[in-house]
Amino acid sequence: MNVILLERIGSLGDLGDEVSVKSGFARNFLIPQGKAVRATPDNRSLFEGRRTELERTANERVGEAQLRATKLEGLALIIVVKAGEEGKLYGSVGSQDIVDAAAQLGSEIIKSEIRLPDGVIRITGEYEVQLRLHSDVIVPIQVSVVSE
Repeated sequence: MNVILLERIGSLGDLGDEVSVKSGFARNFLIPQGKAVRATPDNRSLFEGRRTELERTANERVGEAQLRATKLEGLALIIVVKAGEEGKLYGSVGSQDIVDAAAQLGSEIIKSEIRLPDGVIRITGEYEVQLRLHSDVIVPIQVSVVSE
């Protein structure tokens, strides 16, 4: 199915690009979320009429994300958990634990912004976690997992 992107999507393309995606992805995610419209002649002409408005909105979102990035830059979180003698955790540290630790320091992070490269953390140590605030704005933060 061909769709016209209404915003930049990292793995697909930029605003205004006409891309071919699987129909389920378009019907279940892109179109309901307002990220794309079907590529029909009517929608192409409507898009061209709204292009400046959509570009302005996209630039505002990037600006807001960059402002948040300056506030979150250099953030270091310490998460205290129960662990065995060899540093293995009794459980794991995931995205929600990172959100909770940031909230205690007064920083607001949304769970969907957190990118854990190797999945949940299961061993004590220091980790670099990336926050994807926008498809163009990525901020690394330090997460230290220590035993009680």
